[in-house]
Amino acid sequence: MRKPVIELKKITREFPSGDSAITVLNDVDLDIYDGEMVAIVGASGSGKSTLMNIMGCLDRATSGHYRINGRETSTNSPDELAALRREYFGFIFQRYHLLGELDAIGNVEIPAIYAGYSPGERRSRARTLLERLGLSGRLDHRPGELSGGQQQRVSIARALMNNARVILADEPTGALDSQSGEEVLRILEELNAEGRTVVIVTHDMNIAQRANRIIEISDGIIIADRRNDASRNDQLPQQAPTQGARTASSFLGVAFALREAFNMALLAMGAHKLRTFLTMLGIIIGIASVVSIVALGQGTQQSILANISSLGTNTLEIFAGKSFGDTRSGKITTLVVSDATELGKLPYVVAVTPTVSTSGTVRYGSVEANAQISGVSEQYFVVKGSKLTDGDFFDSDSVKSIAQDVVIDENARSTLFGDEEASAIGKVIFIDSVPVRVVGVVEASSNGFGGSQNLALYLPYTTVQTRFLGSQSLRSITLQVDSSVDTELAQQAVTAFLTDRHGTEDFHILNTDDIRETITSTTQLMTLLVAAIAVISLVVGGIGVMNIMLVSVSERISEIGVRMAVGGRQSDILRQFLIEAILVCLIGGLLGIGASLAFGFVFSLFNSSFSLVYSTTSIIAAVLCSSLIGITFGYLPARNASRLDPVLALSRG
Repeated sequence: MRKPVIELKKITREFPSGDSAITVLNDVDLDIYDGEMVAIVGASGSGKSTLMNIMGCLDRATSGHYRINGRETSTNSPDELAALRREYFGFIFQRYHLLGELDAIGNVEIPAIYAGYSPGERRSRARTLLERLGLSGRLDHRPGELSGGQQQRVSIARALMNNARVILADEPTGALDSQSGEEVLRILEELNAEGRTVVIVTHDMNIAQRANRIIEISDGIIIADRRNDASRNDQLPQQAPTQGARTASSFLGVAFALREAFNMALLAMGAHKLRTFLTMLGIIIGIASVVSIVALGQGTQQSILANISSLGTNTLEIFAGKSFGDTRSGKITTLVVSDATELGKLPYVVAVTPTVSTSGTVRYGSVEANAQISGVSEQYFVVKGSKLTDGDFFDSDSVKSIAQDVVIDENARSTLFGDEEASAIGKVIFIDSVPVRVVGVVEASSNGFGGSQNLALYLPYTTVQTRFLGSQSLRSITLQVDSSVDTELAQQAVTAFLTDRHGTEDFHILNTDDIRETITSTTQLMTLLVAAIAVISLVVGGIGVMNIMLVSVSERISEIGVRMAVGGRQSDILRQFLIEAILVCLIGGLLGIGASLAFGFVFSLFNSSFSLVYSTTSIIAAVLCSSLIGITFGYLPARNASRLDPVLALSRG
């Protein structure tokens, strides 16, 4: 005895309506066998479409039992029902339900994607089916470029893609002219003759007469179930077609599904370019802001540190007196050259220079000006990082011989010599009444005490002590600490060393690294503050992504319904929409980085004082951040899409 492929026992379907419920199907019993061509006939609202939706696992019965090949479906999960739709059923809808962004072949391929066919295999099969249905010249045409009859034939090819055993056709000729409708019915008869079970839902008795069996339904109750002797297809075939769907291994299946979801996401994004760009815009602005602000902060910080370096990096400056405000500091004479000599022998000291200072009047020809006169050793220029623009520095021999050599800065050069093209090197100038010879010119210091506009003259400290001061005591000692040594530790060691030499702590130390750290921390704090503001714009952009993706879900309900009807699992829908959100944010992030780099280029054209400094870390962080936004804000819309009820999604399309 043959067993039915479809068994419905006591099927009831109710829909809520306020405080009560409307019964659409009432205790329906129905068996359908392999190879039958069945017509379900009834007026609008009779329940025939609801019955077909339950048979195709698009909807669930409120009560009763539904079995496919003896397998109960009432307890199946959504993904198990999707597998049944994918393996057993092919759907032909009155409104075709083709995806507008795909061509004919792409629409036909969809069931095979979820069934696990390889791209080449499914494309070959789709082409064969379309050619068999007379669409060989329309393979690359989209639905909008096809007539109603051609669209329905594409729908039929899609229903056959996985070699479905049961074809469910809901008013397949309802939207067609008589000639196209006749062609569709002829195709359905051919499919039935091949051994497939065909179920047609219609309100037209003339169409029902083409079936082997006619089932009439009224008000949710089957009122007639009879054989149709007038049918041209009254002999049941001996064997149903074999199954075509396949199952991939778990690892390969996941990789395959990810690749297909990625391709479908790209197609969907390409089909709605403006919407995709508007979704990206918030991310582009946010990422560009963050990367630019971080680069701007780093550029500013490097510029400030470069300026600080003109004071000398890793330097300790030792002054007489317990502090800068010590009124007795001028009377303390214990800071002497031998202190500098001994400090220079310490292992962590790279260079050291004694310093004495005074002021005086400098004169060249008829030009006079006040100047700051510093007595230093030859190592001073190394310690301070001075940049020579002309001539040379004096050397240790000049210090030993109390040479009357002077290095002047650019301010002194321009003041004393004006815009003369001739070099100042070798010229003799007078400091008060002492003649000195210019041996070098250095850049004016932009930092330090006294400002950058003072005229600065540098002579050997022995010359200043002998010719100008008549004292052997020093104003200060400046030493450069090895870069591998912490300057705080070096300061503690120097303090202990000099206290031991002097018997008391009659000096104080200025650690220039403290200045650098203070300014650095300040710039970092400002950069962090402004970057936090930019991050807020990123969050706003992420919320924008979520909102537009939610709108996208509502706009694409019909597409989601079609994908579920042909076998798409919840995970497939979730994966596709989530990948779309991630791609939108990732591409937006890359465009944002590009916009930031373009801003940096334009900025460098208009500002030569410093440039934006981009770090690989911040760029990678921006890309990861944009991807994270896509996952975070794209999950909810993707989850909502995956949980839609297939029959409701199709009805709202």
